[in-house]
Amino acid sequence: MSGWDEGGVYYSDQAHSWRDGRGGTDDPEAAASRHSVLQKLKEFIRGFETDKNVFPYRESLVHNPKSLLVDMEDLDAFDPDLPSKLRSAPADYLPLFETAAAEVLVSLRSKVAGETGEMEDPVTGDVQVLLTSREDPVSMRFLGAQYISKLVKIAGIIIAASRTKAKATYVTLICKNCKNTRQVPCRPGLGGAIVPRSCDHTPQAGEEACPLDPWIIVPDKSKYVDQQTLKLQENPEDVPTGELPRNILLSVDRHLVQTIVPGTRLTIMGIYSIYQAANSTASHKGAVAVRQPYIRVVGIEEANEANSRGPAAFMPEEIEEFKKFAAEPDVYKNICSKVAPSIFGHDDVKKAVACLLFGGSRKSLPDGVKLRGDINVLLLGDPSTAKSQFLKFVEKTAPVAVYTSGKGSSAAGLTASVIRDNSSREFYLEGGAMVLADGGVVCIDEFDKMRPEDRVAIHEAMEQQTISIAKAGITTVLNSRTSVLAAANPPSGRYDDLKTAQDNIDLQTTILSRFDLIFIVKDVRMYSQDKIIASHIIKLHASAGLASSDSKVSKEENWLKRYLQYCRTECHPRLSESASTLLQNNYVKIRQDMRLQANETGEAAAIPITVRQLEAIVRLSEALAKMKL
Repeated sequence: MSGWDEGGVYYSDQAHSWRDGRGGTDDPEAAASRHSVLQKLKEFIRGFETDKNVFPYRESLVHNPKSLLVDMEDLDAFDPDLPSKLRSAPADYLPLFETAAAEVLVSLRSKVAGETGEMEDPVTGDVQVLLTSREDPVSMRFLGAQYISKLVKIAGIIIAASRTKAKATYVTLICKNCKNTRQVPCRPGLGGAIVPRSCDHTPQAGEEACPLDPWIIVPDKSKYVDQQTLKLQENPEDVPTGELPRNILLSVDRHLVQTIVPGTRLTIMGIYSIYQAANSTASHKGAVAVRQPYIRVVGIEEANEANSRGPAAFMPEEIEEFKKFAAEPDVYKNICSKVAPSIFGHDDVKKAVACLLFGGSRKSLPDGVKLRGDINVLLLGDPSTAKSQFLKFVEKTAPVAVYTSGKGSSAAGLTASVIRDNSSREFYLEGGAMVLADGGVVCIDEFDKMRPEDRVAIHEAMEQQTISIAKAGITTVLNSRTSVLAAANPPSGRYDDLKTAQDNIDLQTTILSRFDLIFIVKDVRMYSQDKIIASHIIKLHASAGLASSDSKVSKEENWLKRYLQYCRTECHPRLSESASTLLQNNYVKIRQDMRLQANETGEAAAIPITVRQLEAIVRLSEALAKMKL
């Protein structure tokens, strides 16, 4: 352990350093035990079976030779002392595991003819072993010194992801005096390589000896893997009352790089390690032995699969179930009954929300103009008519959704802001709510309380579906293909029947015409209806505590989410001939009626009927077609 605080990270000897003369060769017992562990691991990958003659790990190696996902429970069932070894010294045994996997892979492949015609083993790359387990995650607050270089499992939300960097695994050095080269292994994670001080070349007669520190690094001849650092923040529900959430640094490498976007909730398995912070302040410069903790990730599980941005994999039986559901005659009614089931009535709003979730189809015209396929809905009306509940439901159900409130969001927070990086002093863009929800839904509550200059920022995002930015030397266009679901109150707080519709809706026509559907939700006082609503609410409150129905509800929600995803990826309907003529005639007729009415009463209608409304009807019909696949 000598000199452990000069390089920056305390580490245990890596697997690849056993064969190069240092490490464990002088200790035959350690070498023997390592060899037996290696044999056991190879046996596990080759011979572990779940059912009779089903070898999951062998199969997955053949299908995906790059990485292997190992369940700790299976390892425990195969040999009880392997998981404990992995847990206590993961930095020692994980490289062994990867060596074992690579060797098994070579033996599973058929031999190929070499250049000389001899049959030889095919060359395979490294295999990355990823671990998963069913144990409970530890809280981030309890990670202390006793966990260092042990395997831990924690859950949280990714809040930031860095750019991908190249990290050397082997560094090639060359002596500047005698041109002698050697390879030095590099520690995984955020550690560096330890460069020897002196050259081991013995000088010939008449040659000058190599000086101290003669080595120069040759970057082109070194070997690299991808590496990325992430920031993990603990889940909001785990934070104690009145405290700020903690976060911790993660480092991921090879095939885990760039699989995760910020905002994802996940559970990770990793090795809790330490590194010397580069930019440690002057007060810490003297403290040689103070280190920053970070976690080297060796396995990732996403908490809710439906939220991930990756391509969703659907099982054949799932697809069959979806098709069967879509073939039923009243599929539209069924979907509407699944939308916000705890809210009574408001059937039209539910239908609109269902259409919004499914969305129309985007079209690109030959001259490069893109027509939007997303449906925007505005709910306007009295307080206590469950407007915010609809927004919350959509946020839970849509595959990608962002929920903001009107007063608390600024133009930069909705579109994008330019931020200066602390370390490199460069400007970079950080996307706001509309950019983060690309391909999903933005729910804006209290839409009427927004400042007018902030509301203008949404105009472009709602019709052109892009956000253009020219600030601080950055000129760019960001995509924001989102649907907008907004809820607003009339200016006087309640909907006033004595005023005209124009005075009640206190928004400009420019933004109103961008909404496809506008609902005026009134709180009507009717004896029969009030009675039904009251009984419905009492029933909800009475039956809320039953735990048995909880799992069923979440299953329903998940099912709707999956069905949504399936429809959005698989189905892109277009209008038929007869439908287009019908829509055309109706639109012309409505415009005529509007003109007559304006001539008679002498004032224009509150909500103008423009070409956008025609497009809206087209989008709605596409959404209805999508529901039926």
